Amino acid sequence: MIERYTRSEMGRIWSDENKYRQWLEVELASAEALAQTNDVPPEAARLLRKHASFDLKRIQEIEREVKHDVIAFTTAVSESLAAAGEAPASRWLHYGLTSNDVVDTAQALMVRSASDLILRGITDLAAVLKTRAFEFKDTVQIGRTHGMHAEPITFGLKLALWYDEMTRNLTRFSAAAEGMRVGKISGAVGTFGHIGPQAEDRICQRLGLRPAAIASQVVSRDRHANYVATLALVAATLEKIALEIRHLQRTEVREVEEPFTEGQKGSSAMPHKRNPVTSEQICGLSRVVRSNAQAAFENSALWHERDISHSSVERIILPDTTSAVDYMLARTVWLISGLRVSPDRMKRNLDLTRGLVFSGQLLLDLTAAGMLREEAYKLVQGHAMTAWEQDGDFRAAIESDPAITKHLGPQTIDNSFSVSRQLRNIDQIFQRVFPN
Repeated sequence: MIERYTRSEMGRIWSDENKYRQWLEVELASAEALAQTNDVPPEAARLLRKHASFDLKRIQEIEREVKHDVIAFTTAVSESLAAAGEAPASRWLHYGLTSNDVVDTAQALMVRSASDLILRGITDLAAVLKTRAFEFKDTVQIGRTHGMHAEPITFGLKLALWYDEMTRNLTRFSAAAEGMRVGKISGAVGTFGHIGPQAEDRICQRLGLRPAAIASQVVSRDRHANYVATLALVAATLEKIALEIRHLQRTEVREVEEPFTEGQKGSSAMPHKRNPVTSEQICGLSRVVRSNAQAAFENSALWHERDISHSSVERIILPDTTSAVDYMLARTVWLISGLRVSPDRMKRNLDLTRGLVFSGQLLLDLTAAGMLREEAYKLVQGHAMTAWEQDGDFRAAIESDPAITKHLGPQTIDNSFSVSRQLRNIDQIFQRVFPN
């Protein structure tokens, strides 16, 4: 992911320096686990831990010649041991391992670190959504379906819906991250031809991983597809939030507004502009994450026990997807925390159609009062369409129609047009969403 959309902590996880550091940790954990059974001399394992190191530029220099990153890495580490006067210990570096024993297992360590940051971001966003949901629990707003006025809601209800979705994202992503917390040290085709399953158990335990029950030369990529697809679901929720804010910030609506900081400028040509740029950015990055999920699915099918068609893809999609989602989560936390909300505009927009949004309740009340539903629907719709087309006062038309007042008295009509009646169950919904 380009620097613009990469936060520093996530960027460090996916740096080449950290990648090779994790490779080295797998190599050292392997030597130490094998030393427990004297498959590697214990003194050699101790010397590897003490003296093994690498120089990033040297690895890159060797790789340009040998065209193999793991060989370049092990060669550079062996050189560091020779420079420390411990060249004989290098015999036991990478002992019994194949490249992907190191690469896949180290990748699990990096994914675990990346996942910790994303889990923190999901938790932070859920917390701010909950806070603001209660802040606006009773702030009345018009609900919209098909982009058109429907019936009243509250802005807090909208925030509570987003919170509820984020809690499911937390559950899904926690499970997907746990599914990636596996290592494999089972050799070139997964048969433990050189070291046994018990050694793999000990190596993975040292690294805080679970051993894959079975692998080929690589861990099966259904895990990775599930992981990236789950990140795409997280991104979809963030896009859902951002898209709604973009709509609500439109000049004609203007019910909410992104934070606009001092000195910020919205347009090079129009000084009046205050554009929802962060929300648009979140929507755009969500497209990138979804496209990466497609690539992750295509990585599941490899030739026989392994080819490397997945490798080049993962060098891009794992850093890019985790970095993008980490960035999007942080921006959405910022967005919701500082979101400017206008209850007055919400009330003005609610009243814009002069009672049209209560047509559904009026229909039910007429039906309950004895009018046939089809007759009541035709009557109410007729007044509604006239009011819509002529920009008239729907409630006034209802109150002056004897066909309606024959069934409904003034107090009942008041109740038909009551916002509080429409929203009387908000507290119960909140108790469902926030039981504690």
